[in-house]
Amino acid sequence: MTIIWNIRRLGSLSSLSHCTALKMFNKMASLSRGNSSNNLKSADISKKTLVGVCQMNATSLKADNLQTILDLVSTASARGAQMVFLPEACDYIGESKNQSLECSEPLDGNFIHQLQKAAVRSKVWLSVGGYHQKGPDNEEKPKLINTHIIIDNEGKIRATYDKTHLFDLDIGGKIRLCESDYVIPGSKIVPPVDTPVGRIGLATCYDMRFPELSLALVQQGAQILTYPSAFTQTTGMAHWECLLRARAIETQCYVIAAAQTGKHNAKRSSYGHAMVVDPWGAVIAQCSEGAGVCLAEIDLDYVAKIRSEMPVWQHRRTDLYGRVISLDSDASTIPPDDDTTYQFGHVRIASSQVFYRTRLSIAFVNIKPVLPGHALVAPIRAAVRMTDLNPAEVTDMFLTVQRVIEVLKRHFDAPSSTLAIQDGMEAGQTIQHVHTHILPRKRGDFSDNDDIYDHLQNHDKGWTEHTKLRSEEEMAAEAKSLRSYFYPSPPQEEL
Repeated sequence: MTIIWNIRRLGSLSSLSHCTALKMFNKMASLSRGNSSNNLKSADISKKTLVGVCQMNATSLKADNLQTILDLVSTASARGAQMVFLPEACDYIGESKNQSLECSEPLDGNFIHQLQKAAVRSKVWLSVGGYHQKGPDNEEKPKLINTHIIIDNEGKIRATYDKTHLFDLDIGGKIRLCESDYVIPGSKIVPPVDTPVGRIGLATCYDMRFPELSLALVQQGAQILTYPSAFTQTTGMAHWECLLRARAIETQCYVIAAAQTGKHNAKRSSYGHAMVVDPWGAVIAQCSEGAGVCLAEIDLDYVAKIRSEMPVWQHRRTDLYGRVISLDSDASTIPPDDDTTYQFGHVRIASSQVFYRTRLSIAFVNIKPVLPGHALVAPIRAAVRMTDLNPAEVTDMFLTVQRVIEVLKRHFDAPSSTLAIQDGMEAGQTIQHVHTHILPRKRGDFSDNDDIYDHLQNHDKGWTEHTKLRSEEEMAAEAKSLRSYFYPSPPQEEL
C-alpha cells in the first residue's frame, strides 16, 4: 500500500509580487491540507472516516475471485475501514463474450449472497463495483447488465446502478472490445446513497469520461464519486489519473476508484493504480502493483470547506451554456447539519435554523415572521428567479413545500396556509434568491384576508437597530422542535 499526501506547485510566480505570491500559496495550502496536523480541524471528528479501496486481478475463475475479495475485505476491515470499494468485474473477467454471459448471475445469486455475508461478518459497507448481472431471457441475443451494488453492514442491498456509458473500441483489423455486444446500458442516474462515509454518487469505469454524469450527481447532493474500473493499459497510462483528478476538482468531491490490475487472460490486461483523490484534486492514496488495499481518510468538513472557499456552483453561467440536470428527482431527506451554513442571497443561514433538507432544497425558520410558523423553502443552489431553476430543482422545491406545509399546520394547529413566491424586486423580493413563503393560517389572524400580502411585502423592510428580530437561540429552538417531525430520534435501547 502506498499513501501519498501532497500540495501541487503553484507554477511560475515571476509576474507576482512576493507578498501576493505568499498570500496565494497560503490560501492554496490551506485548501490542499495534506497530512499536516497543523491544518487539521479540531472540529467534529465524527465526519472523518476511513475507506478501503481494493485492487485485484480477476480471472474467469469465480471461486478464486471470491476468495480474493473476502481476503481484501477482511484486511481493509482489520485496518479500520468502514466501507470497502471493489473494482469493476470483481466477480470475474471472462475469456470470451459467451463465457461472460454463461457465468452471469441474478442479484439474488450465490456470489452476491457471499458478499452480503462478508459485509455482515466484517461489519463494513461494500461497493461492489461491477457485477455481471444476468439479463432478461432472450434466446436470440442474450445480454447481461454491468451493475454497481451498494451493500450495507447488515447485508442489505441499499442501491444498484447499471452502467450507462458502455466502452466500445473497434479498430478495424486490430482490436474489438465492445461492451454493447453483450451488455444492456443503464437507463437512469441513481440518486446519491447515504453511507457512513458520506453521500456516494455511483458510476462505473468508462462513465468517468462524461463529466455531465458527475455534475448531475453532485447537484443531487453527492460528496463522494466512485468509479470502480477495469481500465485498459493504453488508456490507463494516458488518462486514468488526469480524468479522476479532473472529476474531483470540478465537482469538489472525493473520488474513489477501485481497479483491476495485470493480465487477466491472453487477450486482456488492466492498468491498476486504484486511488483516492480529494476535493482539491490531490491523490491521497494509491495502490502499488498487484492485489492489495489502500486506505484513505474521508473528511466531509474538508468537502464543505472547499465548496465554501471556492463556490464554483454559484459562479456557473447557465445562461450561456445551459444546465446539467438529472431527469429524476425525489425529496430524499438529508441531515441539515451536513453543512455548517447555507447561502441565501447575500446572507448565510446557520444550519441550526434549517429544520428540513433534501438533495436540492432547504426549509428554515424566519428571523421576523409575519405569523407564528412563517417559514421559508429555497433551493440550495443560489438562483434569483423561478426561471433560473432547472426542472429537478423545481420539482424538489415543491415536493419540499408540500411536506413542510403539513408539518407547520400540525405544529402550529393551523387548518390552512398561505404560499407566496416573490419573483423579482418589483414583486417585493428583497433577498435575491428565489424562495417560497409558507404561513400557517387561522381564522381571524387578519381582519381582511388580503392584508397578509401587505404584511408579507413589508415585514423585512425598513429595519433599524430598534427593530425586534428573533435571536439565533429563538430560531434554533423553533427549528429544533420542527426537526423532530422529519428526523425522529431513534428509540432508546433498554439497559
